[in-house]
Amino acid sequence: MRLRLRLASAILSVALSSSGILAQQSPSGTSSSKAKHSPEQRLKTTPTASDEGTYRNLNFGFTYQVRYGWVDRTRQMQDENNDPAKAQLLLAVFEHPPEVTGDSVNSAVIIAAESIAIYPGLRTAADYMGPLMELTTSKGFKVTNEPYEFHVGTKLLVRSDFVKAIGKLTMNQSSLVILRKNFAVSFTFIGSSEDEVNGLIESLSFPPQKSK
Repeated sequence: MRLRLRLASAILSVALSSSGILAQQSPSGTSSSKAKHSPEQRLKTTPTASDEGTYRNLNFGFTYQVRYGWVDRTRQMQDENNDPAKAQLLLAVFEHPPEVTGDSVNSAVIIAAESIAIYPGLRTAADYMGPLMELTTSKGFKVTNEPYEFHVGTKLLVRSDFVKAIGKLTMNQSSLVILRKNFAVSFTFIGSSEDEVNGLIESLSFPPQKSK
C-alpha cells in the first residue's frame, strides 16, 4: 500500500525550511537578517491555549505544553484552501522566528491531522507511518529507529526517529502517530539532539477524558 501524505508532505517541507537554522545575532544583539520581529511574536502563551503556554485539543484529546517564548506560526502555515474535514494543521511552534537564518537548529513542534477517509486502505497508525518515513527520508533524513510502539502516558502511539546532517550541524526528528476519531494525528518534533527531542516529547500528554 502506497499513500500520498498530502498535508504531511507540505508541513514537513515548511518545517524543514523553517527549522534548519535559527536567527544569528550580530555583536550588537540585533538580528543579522533584514527581517524585523516585534516582541509580540515571541509568545508567552499560544493563541490556541486555554491555559498559559498550554495548547489543548479537546477533539483529539491531547495537550501540549509549549515552552515559554516560543514562536507560534500555526495561522501563517494554514492553507486557506484546505478542507478541515480532510486535513488540519493543529499546532506549529518554533524556538525562534523561522523567517531568519543563522547557524544552529531551530527546534520545532508540528502537530497535524489527516482524515483516514482520504487514504483507502489505511487501518492503523503503522500504515500511516510507512509512507511518512518515505517522505522524511526523501528530505535527506536517515532512519535511526524503525517504527516502534511508544507510550505517552497510557496512550500507545507509533514512533520513528531520524537524523539529518546540515553542514556541521545534526538535525534530529521524531515523528509519532496515533489514530483518533477517524483521523491520523501526527506529532513531529525537531531539535539539535536526541535528548532535546525527547524533552519536547515529554510535554505531550493525553489527559483522561471526562465521560459525558
